[in-house]
Amino acid sequence: MTFQLNLDIAAPAAQVFDFVADFTTMPRWYVAVQRVERVTGTRGLGTRYKVYRDLPGGPALNEVSITKYSEGEEVVFTSLSGPTPFTYRYLLRPSPDTTNLILEGTISAAGLTGPAALLGPLAERLFKGGMRDNLGTLKQLLEKSAAPRQPSGGTT
Repeated sequence: MTFQLNLDIAAPAAQVFDFVADFTTMPRWYVAVQRVERVTGTRGLGTRYKVYRDLPGGPALNEVSITKYSEGEEVVFTSLSGPTPFTYRYLLRPSPDTTNLILEGTISAAGLTGPAALLGPLAERLFKGGMRDNLGTLKQLLEKSAAPRQPSGGTT
């Protein structure tokens, strides 16, 4: 299944990119991701991660690599092993007030086990809806951290 999701985030493009380009932030906003460990690299092309997820068929481990990287503009994550093979391509388009984040993804239900394996295409459609919710959480996190801080009460 291939999908595209698009949202505007009221945060600077550099902040949005730094957050999405670091796969270790995923447990904060991607509900199925329980833990991420960096295996190799520090940032950019070739950086690899172990991603521990909780899927309908049970716990899953994927190894993921950054397969394309353009600082501030684009990052592509590709699963190298594990169930539900996927590729996520994040593109950023800054504007004066917001950053447009585009997620182009491909994912397969291949590798699911048990009753979840029988869902096939339905599981893929449910995934897209879940991913939309995940991006909503990402948007909230980034906008909250980008919001200007109000001075604490008190008068001088």
